Amino acid sequence: MPEDLGTHDGSVGPTGNPRLAELHDYPFERLGKLLAGVNPPAALRPISLAIGEPQHAAPDFVVERLRAHLHELTRYPTTPGLTALRETIANWLQGRFALPDVDPEAQVIPVCGTREGLFSCLQATLDTSAGQRPTVVVPNPGYQIYEGAALLAGAQPWYLPLEAEDAWGVNLQRVPDDVWRRCQVLVLCTPGNPTGAVADLATLRDAIELAHRHDFVIFSDECYSELYLDEATPPAGLLAAANSLGEHTFARCAVFHSLSKRSNLPGLRSGFVAGDANLISAFRRYRTYHGCAMPLPTQRASIAAWGDEAHVRSNRAAYREKFALARDHLPLAFDASTPAASFYLWGRPPINAERFAREAWRRQALRILPGAYMARPDPFSGRTPGADRVRISLVPARDECAEALQRLRALLDIS
Repeated sequence: MPEDLGTHDGSVGPTGNPRLAELHDYPFERLGKLLAGVNPPAALRPISLAIGEPQHAAPDFVVERLRAHLHELTRYPTTPGLTALRETIANWLQGRFALPDVDPEAQVIPVCGTREGLFSCLQATLDTSAGQRPTVVVPNPGYQIYEGAALLAGAQPWYLPLEAEDAWGVNLQRVPDDVWRRCQVLVLCTPGNPTGAVADLATLRDAIELAHRHDFVIFSDECYSELYLDEATPPAGLLAAANSLGEHTFARCAVFHSLSKRSNLPGLRSGFVAGDANLISAFRRYRTYHGCAMPLPTQRASIAAWGDEAHVRSNRAAYREKFALARDHLPLAFDASTPAASFYLWGRPPINAERFAREAWRRQALRILPGAYMARPDPFSGRTPGADRVRISLVPARDECAEALQRLRALLDIS
């Protein structure tokens, strides 16, 4: 007789990883709940400015390369990826950040987008064996993957507040020494999401010196690094800062880059991690078991994308034009100054940000994201940095952006 498996008597079976309960709702889930039951005007076509998903056309030559290699879907990809891809990435890093040498064998590994890379790198790097939760310092407000990856790895996020008085950039002096002493990973996002702020070379150098002093590593999410608006002043990068300190091995440093924003290829899921060979080696071992190698057609297309800058310059020009439209349409009181990089406006509405987002949908069929949805309350002040702000993604095509900005101006005039 088979073993009695019991009946549905209300008892609870396995419930999964208890750390899942620590995760907050994703920002867009919160936005969906906020707008539930609100009906936009039927005469207006809905326009989403909420999600940072590039809407410019994918480069034709990249799409053609992808199609030309679809036959390679019959082959398993390897974890380290094609030598040609790693060499192309190493060459791109050297040229973009004026680095003397990047070893494509030891210091580069392709990943399926920066989200996958950031999440799994934290799992491979954090040491939870000491009996207490390690600390991961993350920007606040910031990309929710940093927090989620830390929590699911068994770490405790410490939220570094980004404030208007620091031009929304990272101020490392806001972190107490006792936090640095228990920190295992500092996560930076430069250019920043949602604020567009860029960490200068001095700040990045200070972060590296702190990492050496307190024995932690730095992950720098630089996926917006190629969306800068001034062609003469590209943002600095963590590896360039390490190199300027004589750290040619990039000790304690890893950077994360992607084709999603740079090349308008969010669906390709292609990026890379580069830096300290010890960090890359550990991550490579983890990823061999994680089983998330990049498909070969994607790698071939990625080689083409990383090897071309003309389409990236055109992309920057398109965003530059849309930011010019924003300057023309939006009042100074909205305080949405053009950022140094990214495609976001970080504006201050005249009323409560959640209420403003609901009114934007109800009156103008615009979806925008309240800043608080990307932030956590500061444990010292009780404030939520950016709670009085909204994030606006200038990702639609120029004409659609122009219409959206006109609607936004109309809303601001009556709010």
